Amino acid sequence: MNIKITGSGSYIPTERVSNLDFAKHSFLNEDGSQFPHPNEVVAQKFLEITGIEERRYVTDDLTASDIAAIAAQRAIEDAKIDPETLDYIILAHNFGDVKKGAIQSDILPSLASRVKYTLKIKNPKCVAYDILFGCPGWIEGVIQAQAYIKAGMAKKCLVIGAETLSRVVDMHDRDSMIYSDGAGATIIEATEEEGGILAHESATFAYDEAYYLFFGNSFNKDHDPDVRYIKMYGRKIYEFALSNVPKAMAACLDNSGIAIDKVKKVLIHQANEKMDEAIIQRFFRLYKQTPPEGVMPMSIHKLGNSSVATVPTLYDLLIKGKIENQKLNKGDVIIFASVGAGMNINAFVYQM
Repeated sequence: MNIKITGSGSYIPTERVSNLDFAKHSFLNEDGSQFPHPNEVVAQKFLEITGIEERRYVTDDLTASDIAAIAAQRAIEDAKIDPETLDYIILAHNFGDVKKGAIQSDILPSLASRVKYTLKIKNPKCVAYDILFGCPGWIEGVIQAQAYIKAGMAKKCLVIGAETLSRVVDMHDRDSMIYSDGAGATIIEATEEEGGILAHESATFAYDEAYYLFFGNSFNKDHDPDVRYIKMYGRKIYEFALSNVPKAMAACLDNSGIAIDKVKKVLIHQANEKMDEAIIQRFFRLYKQTPPEGVMPMSIHKLGNSSVATVPTLYDLLIKGKIENQKLNKGDVIIFASVGAGMNINAFVYQM
């Protein structure tokens, strides 16, 4: 028995927001003082560092559970399964359903339960729950689904990553330009086909690193101090990721028994283009190699950083032939990897 992704789906929001759309924003420093550079300079520097040209936001009527359900339905149809045969629905997110203009997150009931309701699944033995694991949440959900299947507790699992970060960003913080919305979903099944998940690795670094990403006040001191927004220490995250993610990926690959020269693609969390490129360079350097051309497909340029949704969305776009000059073939070995709030790191090695 092997454990494979048998179907995938995604939801790419329709609202395009380019870097130029931030031209009228009033960017401030953490102490509330005016940022010294004009927005045109901010936008150009931002593009050079992150690689993000535009990002997607959901329309005002949609929430994270709404787009999760859309991606889930597409994955179910892609896998050609009866949703009533699902044993688990695992939904990774970090902020719940945040309605446009709201100041509270809504996670009652869980987003996974909402998706099950929207999909009209009657089977009570289909267990639905949420997972909060930072940006690596979808990968951790896949690892959990694999464990259930290996233990004989499940045969089919739906794993979703969905986020509407546009609802929790501080528009006076330049980091708000990084974040976006989106959803990706996959069906994980036991199968007799060759390949599947070959090894996995997970870790939480919380002794010094737990609050590298956190909820904090707006940089605009006139804003309500009880309303919080996503905040991060970007330089600390960058250094942490470069130090720890390549080692986790290497440990995972070594446990799989697959040689580095067999790795065709690395699907890494779309956090920051320069950071991702540096991680890949350092990972291959551990094996005294340089990354092959095209080994790291990217979606961040047009879709931004949608947290838990970036990796399953990237996979879905890749397998559907929607990323230029990139494709996956039967038998290809892929490494999925992510890093995010917590600070959490994870990876799995997968053969198509």
